[in-house]
Amino acid sequence: MTDTDVPAELASLRSTIDNIDAAVVHLLAERFKCTQQVGALKARGGMPPADKAREERQITRLRSLATDAGLDPVFAEKFLNFVIAEVIHHHERIAEGR
Repeated sequence: MTDTDVPAELASLRSTIDNIDAAVVHLLAERFKCTQQVGALKARGGMPPADKAREERQITRLRSLATDAGLDPVFAEKFLNFVIAEVIHHHERIAEGR
């Protein structure tokens, strides 16, 4: 099936999905700009890259937001855990001076 063979409603939904995907990418880029600054502040202050207490609070918060939004909270937690792991990796590299 080519793009010209796709029903209008399907094409419209796909266009909306594409726009949402673009927004998600831009939001993640902004989030990582902020977390890079956090990593630099932590490194200068001799703080550890990970903050388990904050991570737990954020996971609880995100699960609640997901539930309120009708999104599977288990999926939301997996997604946040993936993002947190990447942030910690960046913070470790910043602390090592890389």
